[in-house]
Amino acid sequence: MGVVIPCFRVRDQVLSVIAGIGPEVSRIYVVDDGCPEHSGALVSERCKDPRVTVLRHEKNKGVGGAVVTGYKRGLEDGCTILVKVDGDGQMDPALIPRFLKPILAGAADYTKGNRFFELAPLRKMPAVRLFGNAGLSFVNKLSSGYWDVMDPTNGYTAIHASALRRLPLDKLAERYFFESDMLFQLGLVRAVVRDVPMQPRYAGEASSLRISRVLFSFPPKYLWRFVQRIFFMYFIRDFNVGTLEICAGVPSLLFGVGFGLWKWIEAYQTAQPTPTGTIMLATLPTLLGSQLLLSALMFDVSHVPRIPLAENDP
Repeated sequence: MGVVIPCFRVRDQVLSVIAGIGPEVSRIYVVDDGCPEHSGALVSERCKDPRVTVLRHEKNKGVGGAVVTGYKRGLEDGCTILVKVDGDGQMDPALIPRFLKPILAGAADYTKGNRFFELAPLRKMPAVRLFGNAGLSFVNKLSSGYWDVMDPTNGYTAIHASALRRLPLDKLAERYFFESDMLFQLGLVRAVVRDVPMQPRYAGEASSLRISRVLFSFPPKYLWRFVQRIFFMYFIRDFNVGTLEICAGVPSLLFGVGFGLWKWIEAYQTAQPTPTGTIMLATLPTLLGSQLLLSALMFDVSHVPRIPLAENDP
């Protein structure tokens, strides 16, 4: 088992993070992601742990690029499970066995932290992070298809090699969208994902994930991945009841809303009352389309992956 630690401006914390990793881990990959503080050099000079391998990027690639570098090296070294822990000290290394347990038990391919599981610790979480992550969680459910997981931007994760080999590592988002993109790609290969309850640890650090970045860059990415997932899962890989509901529901809803809006504008401009039949002609397709799409949504919710990929490996 290996641990990947992406490093960027974590010189003051990374050594303590490494020191907290227990004996259940056989390899530790410290990825210096073009760190201006030269975290990699610090680890090479001061860390005597024989499990540590320092990998370096000449230029910063972002957290996703750094983690992928560690993943690739871990696969080359034969690691069966790879855990990702940030180097800033916000993720307690003592929790690693908790992330490994569902994977070792054959109940999951990928585990991720969930800071929303218990109510009391949420008082420690900054309000911006709390509400931002809550909103992102719902949008991520739509784009990834994992309706039973929360906290999509949580970077404390563990993944089985059988799932990791199925992912297009070179196509994963390299920067802050990395965790959400991982869930999207895992959904396409039908990997089983489990949340691991954990408490947030904040010590006054300034978050590098800015609200402006989330508001302007994340929505188009989520929308595009949602469209990709629906097209691939319901029109390419399979054709099922959900497909029929989408095919009937979308045009029905669009016709009802479009026709109703057109007639409303027409009535407003002419100051003439709209006939009852015209109102019904707009209302019925709208209601029918809405009901069909709700049914498609329930079908999608009921088809969250349940069988780990490792069971199908030879």
